[in-house]
Amino acid sequence: MSEAPAAPRSASAERTAAASLLLTPPQPRSGWRLLPARVVALCAVELQKLRHDRTELYTRAIQPALWLLIFGQTFTRIRAIPTGGIPYIDYLAPGIIAQSAMFIAIFYGIQIIWERDAGILNKLLVTPTPRSALITGKAFAAGVKSLIQAVVVIVIAALLGVSLTWNPLKLLGVGLAVVLASAFFSCLSMSIAGIVLSRDRLMGIGQAITMPLFFGSNALYPVAIMPGWLQAVSKVNPLSYQVDALRGLLLGTPAHLGLDFGVLAVAAALGITAASSLLGRRAR
Repeated sequence: MSEAPAAPRSASAERTAAASLLLTPPQPRSGWRLLPARVVALCAVELQKLRHDRTELYTRAIQPALWLLIFGQTFTRIRAIPTGGIPYIDYLAPGIIAQSAMFIAIFYGIQIIWERDAGILNKLLVTPTPRSALITGKAFAAGVKSLIQAVVVIVIAALLGVSLTWNPLKLLGVGLAVVLASAFFSCLSMSIAGIVLSRDRLMGIGQAITMPLFFGSNALYPVAIMPGWLQAVSKVNPLSYQVDALRGLLLGTPAHLGLDFGVLAVAAALGITAASSLLGRRAR
């Protein structure tokens, strides 16, 4: 004989279950296993914006091209800066790659302020995704954008006759250095955005710190010819370690790759931590 059908649930029981579902927030999934997937997903969302507007990639290629065409070729003729026997335009190219990547990342905080004003940031914060994943996804999206810019600068430098390596492993190292440094500078920008909470103020601060970071590094000239106080600034400037790594990989000049990548990795981790801690303040 077949079993008797189960008795239907009463209306009061259904209302109680529905109320329980509404009042009980969903439990977040285990974070550490899904964290890389969430970071990749958020990074992909950021990069989708390039499909709708590629103008930024074209316009940002103008400035590094001018640096190489005008500044690089002029100072190559003057021979005023000691470069260890290599043409100055070759010496300059890695510095311009680092500069162009930094200029993309350092204003990344403006975007997160816009997302706050549009209400997008609040919607992201109520999801189970950890704040560190939100920041890391945006940071590495900035790194990928900077990597695209670096490829453009490398192509321009090659067309100008700069002697660069095409070793695949060294080029991978170049990409890693660009991504790590861009992650740090974008997190620096997002941290500043969490303090000033205004696009205009962030733009002013970004413009105020980009040139000191650039001229206080070894992007244009060796550290040895700097005054003592500027050498001290260069030693704590992550851009100097990025440029040193890029020169060692692209030109084969003496470099401290272990120290360079270690500093860049630590700087990126500290930047993600600082920006994540200030993310809630930006949503207020």
